[in-house]
Amino acid sequence: MEKNQKINCTVSSCKYNNTEHAKCILNAIQVSPMEGCNTKTPDESMCASYENENE
Repeated sequence: MEKNQKINCTVSSCKYNNTEHAKCILNAIQVSPMEGCNTKTPDESMCASYENENE
């Protein structure tokens, strides 16, 4: 496994997003499945570490 992994992010409303460099400032994120979604495409999951920048 690569030692210098990066988490890219373009979700500007998340308080962990560095919008200048389009990356997540967290060292790791929790990815969770979306309830009742079985499309077999990336929209089945979401970043469970998301927090709104205004909260």
